[in-house]
Amino acid sequence: MPMPVASKTAPSVRRFIKKFVWLYAVSLVLTAAPARAESEADLWEKLKVFTRIMAEVNDKFVERPKGDELVYGAIRGMLNSLDPHSSFLTPEEMKDFEQETRGSFFGVGIEISQRDGILTVVSPIEDTPAYRAGLQAGDHIIKIDGRATKDMTLTEAVKLIRGAKGTRVVFTISREKTKSLHTIPVTRDRIPIRTVRSQILEPGYGYLRIISFQGDTFDAVRQALAKELVDLKGLILDLRNDPGGLLDQSIKVSGLFLGREVVVETRGRLEEQNGRHVSETDMVLPPDCPLVVLINEGSASASEIVAGALQDHKRALLVGTQSFGKGSVQTILPMPDGSGLRLTTARFYTPSGRSIQADGITPDIEIPGRQPREGVLREKDLDRHLPGANENRQDPASEAREQLSETKESAAGEEADLPDPGRPLSEMPLEERLKYDPQLAQALTLLKENKVSNKIAAKNKRGG
Repeated sequence: MPMPVASKTAPSVRRFIKKFVWLYAVSLVLTAAPARAESEADLWEKLKVFTRIMAEVNDKFVERPKGDELVYGAIRGMLNSLDPHSSFLTPEEMKDFEQETRGSFFGVGIEISQRDGILTVVSPIEDTPAYRAGLQAGDHIIKIDGRATKDMTLTEAVKLIRGAKGTRVVFTISREKTKSLHTIPVTRDRIPIRTVRSQILEPGYGYLRIISFQGDTFDAVRQALAKELVDLKGLILDLRNDPGGLLDQSIKVSGLFLGREVVVETRGRLEEQNGRHVSETDMVLPPDCPLVVLINEGSASASEIVAGALQDHKRALLVGTQSFGKGSVQTILPMPDGSGLRLTTARFYTPSGRSIQADGITPDIEIPGRQPREGVLREKDLDRHLPGANENRQDPASEAREQLSETKESAAGEEADLPDPGRPLSEMPLEERLKYDPQLAQALTLLKENKVSNKIAAKNKRGG
């Protein structure tokens, strides 16, 4: 059924509206059910308003708008009303996204989101220009190159931040701890997503850092476990400030420590979005090797999936602070014009059924790190975030915090006065590094004192 529009609508806009309405009408015919008839009728009426407004804007705005800008802007507005992780990608942004998942892009190297309408740093990516310049998780970005960011969309911010190699972008940031403004210039560079680092800390004790989950992460972790991290008495898996990435990589990586076990469950509105995902990879880390996993407020999405699976299967002891709580699935849907829709379609749950969304993963032993508690940003702080299962109940971490020993509480109090190391911890000798990294120090102590239980090893001994 054709929808009435203003008679003076430009031909290009009329063609778009007719196509849009026709496609939507077809979708209603294919998907309609009696229970949804009333809500779909309401939506149909709202679409009439939408097309009328588009026609009026096109006809009467003081300057003739560009058709694609009108359409793309309307789509962005629609998605901005959903949750902080659903977004529209123009053809150019879609290409950038595909390049990023393959392993590199040009920019400064920060993960950003919005908190109370303010652009906020979730975490700087390790060994990138932003990391070296001193940007920190929780920093509020007030201006980018002098342009105020209040109510700026994430897409607009990313456009301003990214640019050609060697060019400079200047951030004006507000930091909760100092209650003052800082101007931080950062020189753009290629951001190679080196996803994995590994080393032997001491004879018999290995360290494996996953920076993010990209297309090559599983292969890199498997290679590190097979070639460098061998004959171990214990391993530390560092997932701190890991913003996540590809779901399939987190499932495959988990299998290297668990074997063929359930890693994560997804639940959405559609049947095909529901399922328990089992790793199809074989265990590479010997089942009798103790494992400690480090997490913090910057551990999100795929890294929370790995941490939650290892915790549920009693394969590892988790040390650090409550994770970010990004427990939703985004599906990338390519569009005919080369653009893309990034849409939240389901929630993540750990193998035991715990919700990750907004709640995050609670460590077994809470040890504060270097990041000050003031200004810490988590999923539950984001505008329009999907509610978590326990968000209106008692803090799930409170009981764990009450059970911490006095020794741990004392260590947490001392940590607040740690001096600034002045350089990346990864560049320091181990003895010096442990002074600045209480979470790593605690993990190593737990391994050396044989305080990490391993139910996977016991299960293998029983032949279960």
